[in-house]
Amino acid sequence: MEHQFPIRKPTRLKCFDYSRSGTYFLTICTIKKRNLLSKIVGDGAHDVPKIVLTKAGKIVETYISSTNNIQNVNVENYVIMPNHIHMIIRIYPDEKENGTSWAPSPTNQLIPHIISTFKRFCNAQYGENLFQRSYHDHIIRNAKEYEHIWNYIQLNPSRWQYDCFYNPES
Repeated sequence: MEHQFPIRKPTRLKCFDYSRSGTYFLTICTIKKRNLLSKIVGDGAHDVPKIVLTKAGKIVETYISSTNNIQNVNVENYVIMPNHIHMIIRIYPDEKENGTSWAPSPTNQLIPHIISTFKRFCNAQYGENLFQRSYHDHIIRNAKEYEHIWNYIQLNPSRWQYDCFYNPES
């Protein structure tokens, strides 16, 4: 019997030039959406929800911060939720790039490379796989969209129990 693999939808935006710099909204989920990264504490009217990082969450935060050491890359905002991470990453143009058509631009593969490296380092330090195989990326196209996503990230802890990733069990 031949194994049927799930049909995956394309993760790339049609008609977008991935060889140019840009700003991306990334979501990375833990394996089986288990609450491994943090706890959201405080949910009363006078008790603003706060994120308390677990051991795994502290490792993740270290590697998010180290992403800023990559040339032409800046993590502009992030939140480490119990079972997922949201980040806004900006990739700046490389002044050395000459845009030759025969060579792919580093930006074309930079986001997948950043995510792959990030997951590999986090998993190695934690001692087991923390994350699902895939991730979600969204190209931020304008200032209004950027502001909306920024606010979504900031408010994510206070809306945790209404989040599509909410998992009260693990």
